[in-house]
Amino acid sequence: MVDPGDAASVQAKLAELGLKLEAILVTHHHADHVGGVDALRDDTGAKVYGPAFEVMPEPLQRVGAGETVSVLGIEFEVLEVPGHTSGHIAYFHKGSSLHPTPLLFCGDTLFSGGCGRLFEGTPVQMLASLASLAALPEETLVCCAHEYTLSNLKFALAVDAANSDLFAYEAHCQALRKAGIPTIPSSIGIENKINPFLRSHTASVAASVQQFDATAKSAIDIFAALRQWKNNFR
Repeated sequence: MVDPGDAASVQAKLAELGLKLEAILVTHHHADHVGGVDALRDDTGAKVYGPAFEVMPEPLQRVGAGETVSVLGIEFEVLEVPGHTSGHIAYFHKGSSLHPTPLLFCGDTLFSGGCGRLFEGTPVQMLASLASLAALPEETLVCCAHEYTLSNLKFALAVDAANSDLFAYEAHCQALRKAGIPTIPSSIGIENKINPFLRSHTASVAASVQQFDATAKSAIDIFAALRQWKNNFR
């Protein structure tokens, strides 16, 4: 289980499927990601892993950049991705015989079509964190913590209106939701094509941002203005 904000729904699903919870991976300290940790740990004896530098429900094993977490035979590399919070981490599985497709549990750092708000970190940190995730293999499944996809894509279309990949992806996601199918997971390959926060270095996105904030010139300023634009977008 990753980032359990609520224990009851997890306990119900475990009972329904007849499963025993082995481990809990936590990406950051916000209540909607840790609210169920204590009850699940106490109820199941699951081992809890969480960021090294954030206030977390104890006891847990704290992990940081370059360390490895092994769960049910699958190894996850810990990535430090500050920005949304100062100590935010992600868990990356590069693929194996047990799960051939690479997996990324990225919490609130990267969403499909968007990224998390900067509550504690800086634009410099978030831009670097997103760049590190963008460099992962294209087939990596992006298992983010919230499905904000359609609202994120509404903003993305306002920013990157000439992006044909974005238009196609938005139509695809609309069709999925109408069919009751989630849009998550996405993939790194998709996000590199459609996510304005991974494309803030491109001429088209930069030019659009400068219409919102003409003072934005550097890569950091453009990214910061893009995030501020999203904060105010309706």
